[in-house]
Amino acid sequence: MAVTSLYVTEEPGAGLAEGDICTPEINIKYEVIPSIVCSVCFSFGLIYCFFGYRCFKMAMFFSGFMFSSAAVLLLYHKEPSLDVRLGTETKAGIGLGVGVLCGLMTMLVSTMGLLLSGLQLGSLLSLAILAIVGQFHSLTPVWVPLGAVLAASIVTAVFTLQWQKLFTIIYTSVFGAATVMLCVDYLLGTFMLPDQVYDLLCQVAPRPLCWFNWAITGIWPVLSLIGVLVQWRFTAQGVSHSEAEHNKQKQDAKKHRYTESRRRPQRHRRRPPLLKRYAGDVLAPSYLQSLQERQMGTGSSTTSVSTITHTLIDFDFETGSMVPLTASSPLFTV
Repeated sequence: MAVTSLYVTEEPGAGLAEGDICTPEINIKYEVIPSIVCSVCFSFGLIYCFFGYRCFKMAMFFSGFMFSSAAVLLLYHKEPSLDVRLGTETKAGIGLGVGVLCGLMTMLVSTMGLLLSGLQLGSLLSLAILAIVGQFHSLTPVWVPLGAVLAASIVTAVFTLQWQKLFTIIYTSVFGAATVMLCVDYLLGTFMLPDQVYDLLCQVAPRPLCWFNWAITGIWPVLSLIGVLVQWRFTAQGVSHSEAEHNKQKQDAKKHRYTESRRRPQRHRRRPPLLKRYAGDVLAPSYLQSLQERQMGTGSSTTSVSTITHTLIDFDFETGSMVPLTASSPLFTV
């Protein structure tokens, strides 16, 4: 069952006065599945608006998911042959699969997610401004709005990479507020704001907005500002996605080193063998020779023998050999 508008808009020349262009008419009939989806998106938009930076990974995932899904839908629109050959379920499955893959990529590679978030932020802001300006001035030729959207997207993408936390908060607040605005627009039975953007890009004269359309549009900037203030002052205070990623990398590196140390076989270093010593004193041959020469030069054998037998000195060996010194040595006989 289709949705009928809560308000009936007619052109001024249709026989009504200018003040009766927007006539209230409460006659709404919702379909079950779109209404459930709209309600879920409404709740998601509120969470995104006030707790977006807290859910940084989720924000990065949906930035890639929406970008790739929009690209697939645009491809279907530009290629009618694909739209005819493929069924509705097949197109939905392809779009969902591509969106999930790109979402996982942007969630794992945060730089790519921030880049796409900046592009989407610039596109949303520039399209909103152009839709409002299009109500009063003609935006021709077509490259004027497209060039403005492209320039704004590139600028905000660069700013997002430079000031990541601030522009992530702005992106989540703006996107969540836009989701809430579109859900309210659908639930009230108008859903006219997306048509304004489509008419703008197709170079079609946009239909004039009624007072209730302006009231619904005003939800976006007000809720965006409130979301930025709430996140910056309360929900995102003391939280940093870069520090969290750095700590996770340190923990992973520590865990990897511990695992490698457990897998690596333990190698026990062998202690060097103990130095073998003789029962007597151990003296270097050079020292013995110097003592012999001193004995022969002074002629005092008793003093030399007493010095030798009572000296307990361990020197570094010059030749690597060890000579035992005993009391019955033939070199020192009296």
